[in-house]
Amino acid sequence: MAEYVANAIQTVADGQNVLLETSIPCNRGYVIHRNGAGILTLRGIVNNPCSCFARYQVTYNGNIAIPTGGTVEEISVALAINGEPIQTSRARQTPAAVEQYSNVTSPAIIDVPRGCCVTVAVENTSGQAIDVQNSNLTVSRIA
Repeated sequence: MAEYVANAIQTVADGQNVLLETSIPCNRGYVIHRNGAGILTLRGIVNNPCSCFARYQVTYNGNIAIPTGGTVEEISVALAINGEPIQTSRARQTPAAVEQYSNVTSPAIIDVPRGCCVTVAVENTSGQAIDVQNSNLTVSRIA
């Protein structure tokens, strides 16, 4: 398991990624991340010669809010693979006012073909900037 975090409040523009720091690195080379970046790379390393893919469970948990000056409406984040949001992982919330934080969770199972790599990020899919705090992204190799 690898874990990536960001505890400070950060304002994330629409379509941009939450920036993360490594908390628990992957020591086997399955997950690659540069501190301060919003993108992780999952590698399709397989241990069984009959396996066609490596499977990962990726889960994001964090607090999101509308920043001061924003419009009170639904806001959301989603896990994105190679820059494209996974709509089934979209975590949505409609706060009653600006700067009112809500906790959201966004999980996904991601298959990486043998010998390939995919990038994963937590993307703001709100249509406006949001504030994000206490972000936690965990990556577990499950097959």
